Amino acid sequence: MDPGLAALGSSFSAITLAELGDKTFFMALILAARHRPRWVFVGSFAALAAVTLLSLAVGYGLRELLPAALLPWLAGLLFLGFGVKLLLDAQALPADAAQEEAEEAEEAVIAADRQLRSSQPPAVIWEAFTLVFIAELGDRTQLATVFLATSPAFTFAGLLVGTLLGHALVTALAVGAGKWIGRRVDERLLYRLSGGLFLLFGLAAISQALG
Repeated sequence: MDPGLAALGSSFSAITLAELGDKTFFMALILAARHRPRWVFVGSFAALAAVTLLSLAVGYGLRELLPAALLPWLAGLLFLGFGVKLLLDAQALPADAAQEEAEEAEEAVIAADRQLRSSQPPAVIWEAFTLVFIAELGDRTQLATVFLATSPAFTFAGLLVGTLLGHALVTALAVGAGKWIGRRVDERLLYRLSGGLFLLFGLAAISQALG
């Protein structure tokens, strides 16, 4: 498969699964119920795009620092480790994990709204940007992006497009149909699917290293 298409499809799948039911998903949902959804989308997506660029830079930085022969092994180990971690996390998650994420997101939004001095678009965009940017740092979606960027099998353009498309889709769903989706999110299932996906990435990377 073309490396660009492989990167696009892999990153789109990984980001979509990781973002659904995530804290940033619920932040966008709650903000859209309190402000104009279009401005919430702009701020939230801009924050996710900024974190994506930072994450890709970190992953590509590792590519430049390490010998090329080690990169497939590194990517494979990172993918496998991350996949196992997600599967273990899924086992430990309570049945109401999505509800807990939603409650934490609501508390953060309410606290930010208390400090909001204007309901004009720039203020709403900035509120959405800051809330989502801070919540996304160190999140499993950021880690997934960093790990994907370490793989020499994936192109930068493919990863960038796939990741941004995944973020755009999930953010649009959050501001447009978030309440309906939020009630049906199964965090444990999403973690298991994400974990299985990264195990497949890991096996593919190890196969490349052996080849």
